[in-house]
Amino acid sequence: MGKRKRQQPVIIIDIDHTTTGHGSRNELEESENVKNFQLVSPSMSGTSPVRRRKRTRKVGCNSAIPVQKRKLDSGAFEYCFQNLWRSSPEEKKIHFTYLDCLWFSLYLKASHRRKVLKWIKDKQIFSKKYVFVPIVCWSHWSLLIFCHFDERPESKTRKPCMLLLDSLQEANPRRFEPEIRKFVLDIFKEDGKCKNLNVICKIPLMVPKVPQQKNGDECGKFVLYFIHLFMEAAPAKFRIKDYPYFMKENWFTADGVCQFYKKFGRSDEVVCL
Repeated sequence: MGKRKRQQPVIIIDIDHTTTGHGSRNELEESENVKNFQLVSPSMSGTSPVRRRKRTRKVGCNSAIPVQKRKLDSGAFEYCFQNLWRSSPEEKKIHFTYLDCLWFSLYLKASHRRKVLKWIKDKQIFSKKYVFVPIVCWSHWSLLIFCHFDERPESKTRKPCMLLLDSLQEANPRRFEPEIRKFVLDIFKEDGKCKNLNVICKIPLMVPKVPQQKNGDECGKFVLYFIHLFMEAAPAKFRIKDYPYFMKENWFTADGVCQFYKKFGRSDEVVCL
């Protein structure tokens, strides 16, 4: 038998059930560099992806489902997000836009970086007050929000800033800060929005202490709920001195997440345990 090739570290993403309308998604599916992985709990995965045996967890009295069934892949995330987006009032949506949930992960791969930056440029994010950037990387979902990128970075009245909402603080959300800052810098450079790159590097990145998940399977649903509630409560002018506004540890309850996903999520998925 030939020698087995040593596996290289990979960014854990799942494009098995993606149904987004972006034409770029077909390109991703055809790329040999983008592989289909099942999301696993960050508390179990360590620093590299591992395969786990299927286990079952009882639901109610007599039923049982595979644990893997409960994990939120990018297809389920996109399904729920699009339901949420369609149901949001137009007067709210006019101030928001969003990036595909796979784009940040793909940006981290040099072979996809140029394409991702082009797709983002086409989104015209600098015309919106708020931009949602879902992040799924190393088995965990979190939410990056660009605030007031429609303003000049040098602005004295309404400064651009970034929020990173993470339902698993113990995973150290700021571990992504170097990649996030490079990502933002490249976005500005691609668009030609600002010539003073030193100013862009100083855009504040804030990590509020938001409600925390109870297990390793809930992070994607928390991100969707973060988006929903942020759209409802985001101020017309996000001022750093008033931070964190409504984004606090008691912002919402676990039951709120459950009821939200029952309304917008896929009916074939288990929501509450």
